[in-house]
Amino acid sequence: MARASQGDEPLEQPETGKGPNPVWFKPVMVAFMLIGLVWILVFYLSGMAFPIPDIGAWNLVIGFGIAFVGFLMTTQWR
Repeated sequence: MARASQGDEPLEQPETGKGPNPVWFKPVMVAFMLIGLVWILVFYLSGMAFPIPDIGAWNLVIGFGIAFVGFLMTTQWR
């Protein structure tokens, strides 16, 4: 990236070649975060018996994993 000399044109921005995200990107990103949150809330509010009863605290890992996918998607949002 070249610096502009005094009084010349502004700094040049490199071309990344990436356009805006598809229309579905933002709703899917938010959905992942909300599904992860709901998964964790259901686990705690059900007395740690649901959504999948036989795996116990691994439900937390699943919920945080789903939410984490949504948060990773935020890094690609344009």
